[in-house]
Amino acid sequence: MKVETKLFWYLTPAYVIFFLLYGFWTGWNEPVGAIALGLSVVFWVMIAWYLGVTAKTIDGIRPEDDRFGHQDQVAGHYGHFAPYSWWPLWLSLACAVVFTGVAVGWWMFVIGLFMLVIAVVGWVYEYYSGPHHV
Repeated sequence: MKVETKLFWYLTPAYVIFFLLYGFWTGWNEPVGAIALGLSVVFWVMIAWYLGVTAKTIDGIRPEDDRFGHQDQVAGHYGHFAPYSWWPLWLSLACAVVFTGVAVGWWMFVIGLFMLVIAVVGWVYEYYSGPHHV
């Protein structure tokens, strides 16, 4: 994590310079961009600080930081994924209808919400019926 911490701390002055250049370039009359860049600097510093504190609490060297580390050192349990599940497809299509409904009209948004509820419920309760019943 020390590499990530250094990366964030070393790039912080560049983002501060971008913030100041943008502010002077617009004459500080355009508040949205200046606020966005200023908050980006604050968030960037928060991430750098968090990574630094976390790096100090870790004992030893992470496999990612070890020059001679192997990929199998970080392998672990990533969770259980549903085999041959169609629900993620319907969930993504429902999300597409919802987001399209925001741009097109509220009637389409409501239809997308119904689709979204059905897809989420179907995906959550997938293992309570069918061939993969638990």
